[in-house]
Amino acid sequence: MKWIKKCFKLLILSFLIICFLAAGVLGISGITTAKEKLAEKDLYEMAHEIESKEDFIPYSDLPDVYCKAVIAAEDKRFFKHCGIDLIAIGRAVIHDIAAGSYVEGGSTITQQLAKNQYLTQEKMLKRKAAEMFLAFKMEQTFSKEEIFALYVNSIYFGSGYYGIAEASRGYYGKDVQDLTEEECITLAGIPNAPSVYDLNQNPDLAEQRKNQILRQMSELGAVVIP
Repeated sequence: MKWIKKCFKLLILSFLIICFLAAGVLGISGITTAKEKLAEKDLYEMAHEIESKEDFIPYSDLPDVYCKAVIAAEDKRFFKHCGIDLIAIGRAVIHDIAAGSYVEGGSTITQQLAKNQYLTQEKMLKRKAAEMFLAFKMEQTFSKEEIFALYVNSIYFGSGYYGIAEASRGYYGKDVQDLTEEECITLAGIPNAPSVYDLNQNPDLAEQRKNQILRQMSELGAVVIP
């Protein structure tokens, strides 16, 4: 029996060593990919492309309720983490293991910006490593407010609308500054799944998403549900 236990421990140790080595290889490969992408277009070039859009809206001009809704919906600890949210990643790993598949990524707003601007949407560990590296670089280069503005001014909102300004005019026929609180919260929920929450295609689902975000905002103390 002792030799069986000993073999079992050796198998576990071997498995863990293989996992660590694989993670290291994927991490190095991901960092290499990220550096290659930055060599093609650095962070300042990426930011300039977004900020030079005619309808770019800086963070200071975005409605406060919209900003709070996006954070509640996408990245609750956005102003506290360094680009990577270890708590969210740990929760995602648990959910993925329970589901037996990749169902949750735990990506922050910074990681999503990195993915959208530099990488593919394919769910691979190598891409995830590159995404994390790029997120760290972004946090070292830009302020939180700048990262937030770059994200919401470039993200897809469904119906062919890219950026919060296009989405506001397209869905509601008004400028972002003129949106009601309800409209702000509704728009904050669309980018999570643009084809699902598209207001023109699935208004009922968009309404359900809005109510979900309202509850999340209430939990964060960002809004009081009557």
